[in-house]
Amino acid sequence: MPLAIVHSRALTGIQAAGVAVECDLGPGLPTFAVVGLAETAVKEARDRVRSAIQNSGFEFPARRMVVNLAPADLPKEGGRFDLPMAIGILAASGQLPAAALEKLEMIGELALDGSLRPVTGTLSSALAAGQAGHAILVPQGNAREAAFAQSTPVFACANLAQAAAHLRGTDRLPEVVCDAESLESALPYLDLRDVRGQESAKRALIVAAVGGHHLLLSGPPGTGKSMLAARLPGLLPPLHRSEALEVAAIHSLQGDGFDIRQWGRRPFRSPHHSASSAALVGGGCDFHQLLQHSIK
Repeated sequence: MPLAIVHSRALTGIQAAGVAVECDLGPGLPTFAVVGLAETAVKEARDRVRSAIQNSGFEFPARRMVVNLAPADLPKEGGRFDLPMAIGILAASGQLPAAALEKLEMIGELALDGSLRPVTGTLSSALAAGQAGHAILVPQGNAREAAFAQSTPVFACANLAQAAAHLRGTDRLPEVVCDAESLESALPYLDLRDVRGQESAKRALIVAAVGGHHLLLSGPPGTGKSMLAARLPGLLPPLHRSEALEVAAIHSLQGDGFDIRQWGRRPFRSPHHSASSAALVGGGCDFHQLLQHSIK
């Protein structure tokens, strides 16, 4: 078939909006165009996808190709659309069955040899896929993170050839399972016993933690305000599953990905008093969008 549609996800803050990767093959001179408000990194995927397809043993179609990332008004960034593009081209050229793509979403960055590299925001994408009733296919390096969602079947592959074999049904990938309920944070909290003296301040800290109250610590430098504040998370009750998932989704947006040792751990941040509102939410060109999301 000359047209194939692959489902994927684009990050907007900590949310993962649905993206339809539409791949069309038509008559004309061999060209490869990517449209749909794609940034430079996404448009550069053309060369990565071409090399990955050829180096994985498939035929790259010598036809006029247009890849549309819909909706067109949603910004797309990063290499997370490499795998959907490659699979869409193979399906549109008849090398893969298009019927296998109906209830499956996928994300992943392709290397030139066809191997898959991890991407950020995988947990958010898996949670959104589960809400849509879809399974999700992710790089091997994101497998455990995506399995935390526990609301959708998760499949992980190491390269484009494995993904293609899974879609053909010749070599089905096993479903990734992770029992998040049995996990505990491997990073211990700071202990309140480390604070010498300051009995009134420690009692105020405990009362605030038990009652869920706000707390203002004031005093001259060196009296232990920061030391006390850093030990507040250890006094709070464990995170509920929904809270732990939200915290993990935020961690997964970082460049180094989600750290399994952080699972279920209450976050603590100590920004400097001179930090601007832009710095508090990470700054960058998406500052206003992130600020609106934090207000909601």
